[in-house]
Amino acid sequence: MAYVNTTRVARKGLLDRLLVLKDAAVVAIQQRRVFSTTVAELNALTDRELSDLGIARASIRSIAHEAAYGR
Repeated sequence: MAYVNTTRVARKGLLDRLLVLKDAAVVAIQQRRVFSTTVAELNALTDRELSDLGIARASIRSIAHEAAYGR
């Protein structure tokens, strides 16, 4: 029988904290890009197309927020 053990080293240094901050910033930028793209694409649709999709023009921002950031 084989066992696998993993050990994690805690990040404690300044560089490690900066890397975590950079990762958080990258995620935030990606989420904002998804939000902006979704808003732009839905705003480009006509009222008829939005109606076919069951989307009211007033709810575009909330739909984009859900797409980018989850519920």
